[in-house]
Amino acid sequence: MLNRPVVRDGKPYPPLTLEDFVLLPDVVEAVSVLRERGFQLYVVTNQPDVARGTQQRSVVESMHAKLQTLLLLDDFYVCYHDDREACDCRKPKPGLLLRAAREHDISLPDSYMIGDRWRDVDCGHAAGCKTIFIEKNYTERLRMQPHFTVADLLAAAAIITSLEGLQP
Repeated sequence: MLNRPVVRDGKPYPPLTLEDFVLLPDVVEAVSVLRERGFQLYVVTNQPDVARGTQQRSVVESMHAKLQTLLLLDDFYVCYHDDREACDCRKPKPGLLLRAAREHDISLPDSYMIGDRWRDVDCGHAAGCKTIFIEKNYTERLRMQPHFTVADLLAAAAIITSLEGLQP
């Protein structure tokens, strides 16, 4: 939802190299809108390709460092496990959101989980957040219904500012 994925057979995959890592066009503006209105911004991401051996952790961390430089995010919460490891941090389980809430004194019912995959929506519901789904027309189906569906992060920011009674 922040960077352009590699889509194969209707399913999104992360870029393999830092050189292939490109922000989506609306991301800087959307983050600026939310930041200017006082929102804290956290990235919660699954990176199972590290466990699968098809991606290096150092490359993922370089991508996150680039994101931090471009967007000034508050923190990153990353699950490097695959489903077979049955961890509590891999979305759709809410472990990473619960950890972020503990560490930063976040009220999850007053928070928003934004994402472009069913795992993001289910994770947000499991943690008690409002969910905003960015529809990218992937072949995978939603399992739970999001509170809102939008086309991009800027539209998600507009919904959030409207719901919070802030100027868009």
